[in-house]
Amino acid sequence: MSPASTDATSALMRREFDLVVIGGGSGGLAAAFRAAEHGARVALVEPGALGGTCVNAGCVPKKAMWLAADIGRHLCMAGDLGFMAAGAEGAVQPLPAAQLDWPTFIVHRQRYIAAIHGIYARRLDDAGIAVIPSRGRLLDARTVACEDGETLHAERVLIATGGHPFRPDISGADLGGVSDDFFHWTAAPPRVAIVGGGYIGVELAGLLQALGSRVEMFVRGPRLLPEFDTDVVDQLAEDYRQAGVRMHLQTDVEALEAADADGGVVVRSAGGARSERFDALLFATGRRPNTAGLGLEDIGVQLDRRGHVVVDDGNATSVDGVFAVGDVATEPALTPVAIAAARRLMDRLYAGRDRRLSRSDIPTVVFSHPPLGQVGLTEAEARARHGDAVHVLQTRFRPMLHSLADDHQRSLFKLVCIGPERRVVGVHLLGEGADEILQGFAVAVRLGATLQDFHDTVAIHPTSAEEVVLMR
Repeated sequence: MSPASTDATSALMRREFDLVVIGGGSGGLAAAFRAAEHGARVALVEPGALGGTCVNAGCVPKKAMWLAADIGRHLCMAGDLGFMAAGAEGAVQPLPAAQLDWPTFIVHRQRYIAAIHGIYARRLDDAGIAVIPSRGRLLDARTVACEDGETLHAERVLIATGGHPFRPDISGADLGGVSDDFFHWTAAPPRVAIVGGGYIGVELAGLLQALGSRVEMFVRGPRLLPEFDTDVVDQLAEDYRQAGVRMHLQTDVEALEAADADGGVVVRSAGGARSERFDALLFATGRRPNTAGLGLEDIGVQLDRRGHVVVDDGNATSVDGVFAVGDVATEPALTPVAIAAARRLMDRLYAGRDRRLSRSDIPTVVFSHPPLGQVGLTEAEARARHGDAVHVLQTRFRPMLHSLADDHQRSLFKLVCIGPERRVVGVHLLGEGADEILQGFAVAVRLGATLQDFHDTVAIHPTSAEEVVLMR
């Protein structure tokens, strides 16, 4: 047994730690690893699979399905571009429409996830972190009781229990699934309804349509993705319509009804309107924090009206020594935010480095088809803050591959600038590769780059990315 493992075992027997982390998702793991790097004795309390939502029912399996859908879309274009399949006796014919064998792909997807679980387990062991496969509950600010009867004492406790999807409180809600249920599917249902127009709803609608389902979206608001720039979202909605996705905007879903004994469902909206039959329906109406049963309110930890743990800019709660990161807390519900906040918090607590996560200029991507990303201010936000000092540039174009295949899909790139120096305060990208392009431009925005800096950068041709530095 390694010295680190011996130390962890001794600490467990003493039930004394420097830090107890409740929750083994992205934020909790990041905190545990960073604290251990700084020499802290760490216990990680997690009853389920390591990696939380992101690894098991979120970012990772979602991106895998997105990639499968993207490959399918490109295979469909291949025939239009002249690719042929070899037939009998050397004859050639146009490529047939590609269909995904879901069970085969799921094997690859789960193999990838299992490898991540293995990496986490090895790293935890190497770091000497004690993993407690149990649920934890705070008895006070320094004591965590586990379901197995273990009681852990620590100078500090970190809450990193994440969140969960939920069904709205409407009649027949149990006839629909939530995003977690999607990952148990083994085929694309012929007709699917998506209720919700945020990140998850948009992503599921795009990939299911690309994988062969006929998708309809029911959205309460007047548009998709209300937190994103209007022009870019409007172009995405048009791309979706061209791809066959039907949208019912400003539609309140009041109830679900069983269509038949085969599991079909009908959507009833405000005014009594009833939809056609769907083979499946998924709710993408938001997530709730996993704060129930943790004993937080009993020890005085403040929660907001939705149940999130209220934290300050350093992720401290209202109780000294108790901290929170990730979706369980009042901060942007993004995996990289949880990881970054957790690492900075541990650097402050155990290395004396006053690092705090800036909540401004956080880049984010929606894995729609095509992907949509943004960093900084939308045009509306910029005008609300800076008025007439705002200058906007945008370009709408077809990427080369889609032009060659005469495909309908359009891209839209947009820059939001302020002041006489035209400092770039917002970059908004919709199109092929937007997810990869945005990361570098996010650095530029954080460094205060101006439009002239963009213009002074030599374009890489021919690419979609060059449009960002060529806009005038």
